Amino acid sequence: MSSTYLGVDVGGSGIKAALVDVTTGALLTERARIDTPQPATPDAVTASLADMVAGYEYEGTIGIGFPCVIRHGVSETANNIDPSWIGVNVRDECSFATESRVVVINDADAAALAEQRFGAAAGVGGLVLTITFGTGIGSGLLVDGRLVPNLELGQLELEGHIPAESYFSAKARRTEDLDWEEWGGRANRYLTHVCAVFTPDLVVVGGGLTKHWEMFSPYLDPNLPLTPARMGNDAGIIGAAIAASETG
Repeated sequence: MSSTYLGVDVGGSGIKAALVDVTTGALLTERARIDTPQPATPDAVTASLADMVAGYEYEGTIGIGFPCVIRHGVSETANNIDPSWIGVNVRDECSFATESRVVVINDADAAALAEQRFGAAAGVGGLVLTITFGTGIGSGLLVDGRLVPNLELGQLELEGHIPAESYFSAKARRTEDLDWEEWGGRANRYLTHVCAVFTPDLVVVGGGLTKHWEMFSPYLDPNLPLTPARMGNDAGIIGAAIAASETG
């Protein structure tokens, strides 16, 4: 049985893909990236996916991380993608467009799987949260290595902000041109709240801002069980490939 799977990470601003060795977590090809079409409608996104997948000599199951709650292949939310996706069978639409078998998973769940298998949460038992600060705030929960899917902690209300990600995300930092101290304070209040609710054994802090960990981590509470993600921008791709290998 092959250990090579194609992983795709669909985000609010970009679509990334690579072939992955799911036994090591290594990318076997350069990470490809294209801008997410705007508006990111089903027709536009699936057309972009088809073009991207066509560039690979690959005939197996494709794993796709998608920025929605995914239940039985169907999108039930669309917080960081066009709302026309709500109610769409993402698995079937992507399968038809790419002419391949497809497994679809929430994008933050994919990142959590990658961190649990090969990254900062490898070998950690108990309750582990992965929080990704990006266009929104993604969240993935694993209990003793088993994924609890579709945890949408970016949608919490916090300090009067509904959803919380509108104020505490990396996008908010860019939009409001916040310095690291101010945004780090926001992130700390958000992470403190999440830890108070879940009492996790570990929180893996991921998303694009992880590469700036040294800039904002001094403003995070050292008593919280926090660690930076290790898989970087590849986490969603690797996690999607893992999902394809386990269900495909």
